[in-house]
Amino acid sequence: MAREYETVIGLEVHVELATKTKIFCGCSTAFGGRPNSHTCPVCTGMPGALPVLNKKVLEYAVAVGLATNCNITRYCKFDRKNYFYPDNPQNYQISQLYLPICREGFVEIEVGNGETKYVKKIGVHEIHMEEDAGKLFHDQWEDCTLVDYNRSGVPLIEIVSEPDMRSAEEVIAYLEKLRLIIQYLGASDCKLQEGSMRADVNLSVREVGAKEFGTRTEMKNLSSFRAITKAIEGERNRQIELLEEGKTIVQETRRWDEAKETSYAMRSKEDAQDYCYFPDPDLVPIAVSDEFLDEIRSAQPEFRMEKMKRYRKEYDIPQYDIEIITNSKHMADIFEATVDLGSQPKKVSNWLMVETLRLLKEKEMDPEDIRFSPENLAKLIELTEKKTINSTVAKEVFEVMFAEDVDPERYVAEKGLVMINDDDALKKVIEEVIASNPQSVQDYHNGKDRAIGFLVGQTMKAMKGKADPASVNRLLRELL
Repeated sequence: MAREYETVIGLEVHVELATKTKIFCGCSTAFGGRPNSHTCPVCTGMPGALPVLNKKVLEYAVAVGLATNCNITRYCKFDRKNYFYPDNPQNYQISQLYLPICREGFVEIEVGNGETKYVKKIGVHEIHMEEDAGKLFHDQWEDCTLVDYNRSGVPLIEIVSEPDMRSAEEVIAYLEKLRLIIQYLGASDCKLQEGSMRADVNLSVREVGAKEFGTRTEMKNLSSFRAITKAIEGERNRQIELLEEGKTIVQETRRWDEAKETSYAMRSKEDAQDYCYFPDPDLVPIAVSDEFLDEIRSAQPEFRMEKMKRYRKEYDIPQYDIEIITNSKHMADIFEATVDLGSQPKKVSNWLMVETLRLLKEKEMDPEDIRFSPENLAKLIELTEKKTINSTVAKEVFEVMFAEDVDPERYVAEKGLVMINDDDALKKVIEEVIASNPQSVQDYHNGKDRAIGFLVGQTMKAMKGKADPASVNRLLRELL
């Protein structure tokens, strides 16, 4: 009889916080600067340089902890994790081992659809603050390795889950929930592809019904939800095959190769490395006061579930639209701001759900990358409502607005796209189209209604799109 196996998964999620400066110094966290241009004696580990905690990092960490139902550690401190690696200029990382800022929380996830849908609590073991390392660049042509310390000292929180997940689907639901919470807080943009959210997967398998966990492996270099799903499926199958063959699973760190869709061993973890943790002597302990907690708690935003409930009451838009719009804090902000400017909620929703999502998919962009302003979207909607432009021209203008956030009113005026509503002028063009297409006219009189569509198209072409299709259709039928 074939044995059945259960997958046991826990995650370590690193989130790069959206502060303007680093965790222990005043250097910029801006992405893309010249190598080693955002550095100082503190973040490059120069002797005698003293770190000072960025208060905003603490605020973000506590805010995420409260939003994930954690207990906030009222007295915590930083520790030194000692290891030697070229991207680690101090030869230690400042982190939190003994007294992390947040502990014993949970998030609720929804998994599946319809009758298979279920809600599950995923435990958050802890959240701690720490600094990022630099970045190594391996130059195979010069046969050397270069290091950029711009990222060194960038603030991170590490969210360590309990081993409560049992499938890739649950893992993705958990990550999506975390990402939404953190984005709504404004603590990070959580872009996996840019490294501002990184997940390490700890996975083991055991026979169904077994109480003890199996030997786990840790997988790194997972930069997309697709990669995480593939890596989990691949590692689960690899471990089951080893067990079925009577072999032993080695506790190790594995690296995921997205191009080859396979993982390979990086290093063994059978003998856990002794990092010689000890309290950082240069950083004072943190005492979290009641006043500070109340301040962070009162600043918590309206999260997605509350926003969805309010949308159902305030706006006459479909539930599907609500789910899509609120799935991005940035898109929800654009929707609400445009409605506040006087646009009808359903018309705003239509532009976001159809044209915006289409262009995001075409250009492989995230909703957080939307750059057009609510003011310009409201202007475009008003131009169509007043029939200053027709729907075809509106879509063309929107594409330019999506790319460059142009003022649609100015753009329409400069490009001469204002719709012609003069019936006499339209009749003159339609008469010319009728005269030039006798066969289509004959087809129409013979009962072929499709011929009218061709004649409308020819008229719109002659008008260079600057006519109302409904008016063209009406006048054509009158003249025919």
